[in-house]
Amino acid sequence: MPPPASPRPPAAFRFWQTATVAGLFIGYSGYYLCRSNLSVATPLIIGEFGSRGINKEVMGQLASLGVIFYSVGKVINGVIGDLVGGKKVFLLGMAGSVLATVLFGLGAGAAVFFPAWAFNRAVQSMGWGGLVKVTAGWFSYRSYGKIMALLSLSFLFGDVVAKLLLGSLIARGLDWRELFFVAAAVLAVIAVLDVFLVKESPERLGLPAPPVNPDNLFTERGADERAGGLRELLVPYFRSLSFRLVLVMSFGLTAIREAFNFWVPTYLHEVAGMTEGASSQWGSLYPVFGMVSILAAGYLSDTVARGRRGVVILLALLPLTAILVLMSAGLKGAWLPLLFISLAGLLLLGPYSFLAGAMSLDAGGRKGAATAAGLVDAFGYVGGTLSLWLTGLLAQRVGWNGAFLLLSLFAGLTAAAAGVFYWTQERGK
Repeated sequence: MPPPASPRPPAAFRFWQTATVAGLFIGYSGYYLCRSNLSVATPLIIGEFGSRGINKEVMGQLASLGVIFYSVGKVINGVIGDLVGGKKVFLLGMAGSVLATVLFGLGAGAAVFFPAWAFNRAVQSMGWGGLVKVTAGWFSYRSYGKIMALLSLSFLFGDVVAKLLLGSLIARGLDWRELFFVAAAVLAVIAVLDVFLVKESPERLGLPAPPVNPDNLFTERGADERAGGLRELLVPYFRSLSFRLVLVMSFGLTAIREAFNFWVPTYLHEVAGMTEGASSQWGSLYPVFGMVSILAAGYLSDTVARGRRGVVILLALLPLTAILVLMSAGLKGAWLPLLFISLAGLLLLGPYSFLAGAMSLDAGGRKGAATAAGLVDAFGYVGGTLSLWLTGLLAQRVGWNGAFLLLSLFAGLTAAAAGVFYWTQERGK
């Protein structure tokens, strides 16, 4: 028998809940203007600096370095978010990314590009953990799947807007430096807006707090908004078999996602023969279909699967593996590459959104949600680092066929991990 419906929250709660969600959505979308810009600008940067040794392999190394700093920052900033509050780290990450993006745009070679991009990704790691921490304070565990599906659309919406906007600016004649300055200016405006929109928690406004998941790893330690220390935050996660399986799935799914996020414009430019601007704009099909995936996955996991998210991940990964194998066979023209990157977005991004979203909220509750998301993302971006380096290496030395064969291997191994998660955690209930 389902639990009785909760009483309707007061009007002030609904107003600030809506305002906070809007601020988080717009803010995290804005982060992607200063993240997707490198992917969009890569063909232009290679064109300008190719004679100085900056090719696909070097750009893959640059992206991998950024992911290393991003993954380390995820753990550190996740813990900080749980200790000091999500809003502070969310806004600080925006400010740091604006600065780093301007510094990159002022650079003229690897000596500036590498440290500027590493700094950018380090401060950008504050964004998602801060978002998850704030969200945990405003929503009941019964709606984690739906609200995290909605907020997960922000990184796809930001990716789409960034690629369409920056691609159109390239088509109008702007160079890659001007793209970086435009991205930084827009994110700065959004950061100022979020100072007023985002509220840390309802308690800070004298409003009641929604219920947390009774099965979270901190249930026996009380329901305080903040944890007491580092040990209290970390130990429960590493004692949990189900959480360790989530880390393994995050490794594989993030490896595939990061490769698609970074290389799709360059892939379409080289394989489909598109211009730099067109490859960026058509590449937005991947995140557009990802939006559909996230909404569908969030709905299915909360309503049809009733919180059993492992089976949804498994059923998506099996056909994704087959698609990546087909892409490794070598494609000609534009239509098949566009079809397959669209299907990849449809099958990949919904399951990916569970890991540092609803699953982290399930595990961490209000006390440890940012740490859970940070650990999941950090482990995932170890896979992302490896994937970006290896796909750049293979694309440069062997061709795109080798790069997609590697991604199909990641998908197959992650499907196996999802199967173990389903049988040990979900079927064992």
